[in-house]
Amino acid sequence: MKNICRNILLLLLAVVPSGIMAQALIAEEVSIQRQIEMVETTALRSMLLNEENAIPASHIYPEWTNTKVHFKHALPDSFRIDLRDFVMPTTNTKITDKFGYRPRRKRVHNGLDIKVERGDTIYAAFDGKIRITAYQRKGYGHYVVIRHNNGIETLYAHLSKKLVTVNENVKAGDPIGIGGNTGRSSGPHLHFETLLLGNCLDPALMFDFKNQDVTGDFYMYRKPGTKYIENGVVKIAGPKEKYHIVRSGETIGKIAAKYGVEQGMIFKLNKLTPRSIIRPGQRLRYE
Repeated sequence: MKNICRNILLLLLAVVPSGIMAQALIAEEVSIQRQIEMVETTALRSMLLNEENAIPASHIYPEWTNTKVHFKHALPDSFRIDLRDFVMPTTNTKITDKFGYRPRRKRVHNGLDIKVERGDTIYAAFDGKIRITAYQRKGYGHYVVIRHNNGIETLYAHLSKKLVTVNENVKAGDPIGIGGNTGRSSGPHLHFETLLLGNCLDPALMFDFKNQDVTGDFYMYRKPGTKYIENGVVKIAGPKEKYHIVRSGETIGKIAAKYGVEQGMIFKLNKLTPRSIIRPGQRLRYE
């Protein structure tokens, strides 16, 4: 279309020597050129928007799958997560279980548990696309995973009913499920996870359920051990090493239980074995 218009105008200019007619034809060519550029720009924007909706955060995720939750791709040294335009997944504020290792069950808890009642509506936290809707009898029960345009994924588990389907686009605040007690659950609650490239992050770093708000406009993820500069000071990301001074009568088992860690972790961090003898005053790293 673009080339045809230009060729016609050049032909007309060739037969009209000069003057007002030639100027008018040149002005017309400029006008047509601008219209063509506007159409091309609009088409490009539309194409980019469709691509974003097709696979959210495709700039960091190498694949789109409707099966596996925790695929764990390599994490970047740092990644800024936009928390604006959020909606809290539930209006309930009571946290019944936190993120991290649970000594009483001897396993890691990958999210937050929030008290809900059967029939409570559960909402999408951000704009995004439904990646998984599934059921685990001995795990999540009915659950939904959403990949968001800001780069994270959110998981909503133990639902009594799912209200969305795989590959469906959702907006922040859209109902995606009904609260329940399905799967491995001792009472009605929402198990809520936040993931980056398949790796679980503590939802409390981003969501403040007590105050029904996010922790800020942005959350900066930094890989543990990565150096960065803040206010002119060089810092190292990640949890600081933590130590315990052994007291008389203490055992590795008691120390592990005190801090909610596995005995094997203490053995590994301190290069000990189950046969190693610890003594009062000894400094043991437990995290």
